[in-house]
Amino acid sequence: MTGGVDLTSARAPPGLRLYAVGDIHGRSDLLEIFHRFVAAELEADAPEDWRIVHLGDYTDRGPDSRGVLELLAQARARDSHHVMLAGNHDLGLLEFLARPEPYGLFMTNGGIETAASYGVHWSRFGFPVEDAQALGAFHAALLAAVPPAHIDLLRTLSTWFACGDFFFCHAGVRPGVALERQSPDDLLWIRGEFHNHAGLYPKVIVHGHTPVAAAEFRPNRINLDTGAFRTGRLSAVRIDGTGKRLLTVTKEGVAQSSAVVTP
Repeated sequence: MTGGVDLTSARAPPGLRLYAVGDIHGRSDLLEIFHRFVAAELEADAPEDWRIVHLGDYTDRGPDSRGVLELLAQARARDSHHVMLAGNHDLGLLEFLARPEPYGLFMTNGGIETAASYGVHWSRFGFPVEDAQALGAFHAALLAAVPPAHIDLLRTLSTWFACGDFFFCHAGVRPGVALERQSPDDLLWIRGEFHNHAGLYPKVIVHGHTPVAAAEFRPNRINLDTGAFRTGRLSAVRIDGTGKRLLTVTKEGVAQSSAVVTP
């Protein structure tokens, strides 16, 4: 695309501070540290307005998916400035609760850990996953254990959010398709075509979904998925006007650094 917005000049709306945080995957400890950090910043310098955009993949793989969903449900109930977007793993949990599949996303990509965070341990139900009776019992136990507030949160997640010169989604967008016409499947799953596209979009795309060693700041996109469940580093960005700062959340706290745009 030509005539798009590049990251260096992209700006948040006047008076509005944006935060976006990447894939959490069950790291409630890091999410809680991040929320406390943001709350302290907002109290200290009180911008006119603000949003915290959560880019999805709250569940699976990490140790405390239940804790993450509880934190998010409470945050959304407390303040509408919190924006929660859907990740493919979050919808995978919903799909499993609706219809358990032995080889679906949930059972093959970290759902066992999600269930364990609700006190439902697959080892109690037997192997292999093809055992329909065991899978049915496991599903029934998990369905009973997940609070209605968590299911409501998952069912009402948006697939995208736009603000100023930024478009937020979980995975990315399909080049050549208008942002408002992107398919939910691409917003949740796309990789190659999006990552390999060097042209500018009408807005800078802020996303996660694909783990990288360090948060990426490209002219047309920001990738904030740094594999928190494995690395212990949750990445976020703060945007004030045209200023962008990388926030790296670990158990020790939040480190801040300037965003460096690379080709």
